[in-house]
Amino acid sequence: MILLFRETYALLRHRLADLLTGPLALALLPALLLVGYWAGGESALLWATIAFPALMLLAGVFGRAPAPAGMDTGPPARAKSLEEALDAAIRRSREQSGMTACVMLELENHALLCSMHGDVEVDEAADAVSTRLNACLRRRDRVFRLDKATFGIVLSPPRAMTPEAVCKLAARLQGEAQRQGTTRPDAPRFTAAIGISLASGTAGERGAALASVAAAALREACGTGPSTIRIHRPHAAGPAAGIRPARLQDEVVQALNAGQITAWFQPQICTDTGRVSGFEALARWCHPQRGVLLPGCFLPHLERAGLTGTLQAIMLRGALEALGGWQAQGFAIPGVGVNFSPTDLRDPALADKVAWELDRHDLAASRLKIEILETVVSTSPDDDTARNIRRLSELGCAIDLADFGTGHASISSLKRFSVDRLKIDRSFIRGIDTDLRQQRMVAAILTMAEQLELETLAEGVETTGEHALLAQLGCGHVQGFGIARPMPPEATLPWLRTHAATLQAPPDLRKSAL
Repeated sequence: MILLFRETYALLRHRLADLLTGPLALALLPALLLVGYWAGGESALLWATIAFPALMLLAGVFGRAPAPAGMDTGPPARAKSLEEALDAAIRRSREQSGMTACVMLELENHALLCSMHGDVEVDEAADAVSTRLNACLRRRDRVFRLDKATFGIVLSPPRAMTPEAVCKLAARLQGEAQRQGTTRPDAPRFTAAIGISLASGTAGERGAALASVAAAALREACGTGPSTIRIHRPHAAGPAAGIRPARLQDEVVQALNAGQITAWFQPQICTDTGRVSGFEALARWCHPQRGVLLPGCFLPHLERAGLTGTLQAIMLRGALEALGGWQAQGFAIPGVGVNFSPTDLRDPALADKVAWELDRHDLAASRLKIEILETVVSTSPDDDTARNIRRLSELGCAIDLADFGTGHASISSLKRFSVDRLKIDRSFIRGIDTDLRQQRMVAAILTMAEQLELETLAEGVETTGEHALLAQLGCGHVQGFGIARPMPPEATLPWLRTHAATLQAPPDLRKSAL
């Protein structure tokens, strides 16, 4: 009974502190004092000036210090571990018929930054991230530093919590983690992946299980790509939870045959004109239960089943059909890029298959961009791969070298494989508007490309600042979430119309007739 009384008293003090220090109280305080003075005169104003600080003292507002970086925050009755805090949050959500959540955030490039800047400087930057995470959460929420690069966050159940609201909060946390905490252009800058698990407060839910699901979602986010957010519920701890590998492979094969794996498209923009200079075709699995899944969830199973050629045919056909559809609607898209895997590039009949598809869709070969990874160019001898790439180039297809900067391709290999355009890897683009080292590296790549008469495209552009700086440096084309996310074919036409409407016609500079 005494323990219950103490917990209730602590909770009431905490809620009173939130009320007195919240933005609404601070905004209304001057008006309340004015009304009190008007209604009761100087005596009422005197009592108000005494009562308000007394209430703040009772609530324990004075003397509160921000929690040190790496420590959990929340009401005075602190949990000793993430699981214990989750158990308490689940109990509260059950009492309030609400929902709680566990958010796992990992600083993905922590180890890489340590090798570049040293452990001390990077740890200080991570401590600053911890402080910023605490600052953008409520006092009832708690942040746990699980290790040097990972944070566990317990969201206390509010009056209304939805998966959409949690995802918005996660995006805000991600932004704080990735924000550079200093004006130094060469300071460490993190990328952050987030995994989220939701609990509805139903009987039987445990904090340890919720943390495990969040960790599984985080692993999936880290495996998908930089700065990814994944959300799961406890009964769906991951894409392959509860499914044996053999069954999962069968499911992927059935999905391919059923037309669930299709081509989605991400636009590419010319930095000189702002017009669409092309699209990249990307494989997506529209799973009937788990939503849209990325290639990392299904491509390894297709490789084991020997069906990458079938997927390649689907992607090529989908890309050319989309190109013809855009043309029929009045959008003269210059080209569409299709990724070709190392296995595809070893197919002796590849060039003939591509030529047949182009002829069937009545499209010029120059409008098909063959995207190959830099690692393929840097490791392939002069064999079937090289011959196929040369034949595709002779056919008239443009050759795009993707992920440039990660595979150590030589200048001679760029000539040997008839490369037309370099796609600069996203790892060089992130934060380029504030990172002087990134700017110098990209400027060097662009200078080399100009001397070799190669076009350039920057991948992974996410902010207006990155877009603007790349244009200033002379990068010809950009692509990334800052422009548009990959979209299904039916969504491309509305996007194209909207984008075309945003482009202003250039001013008429001709001299008027006298």
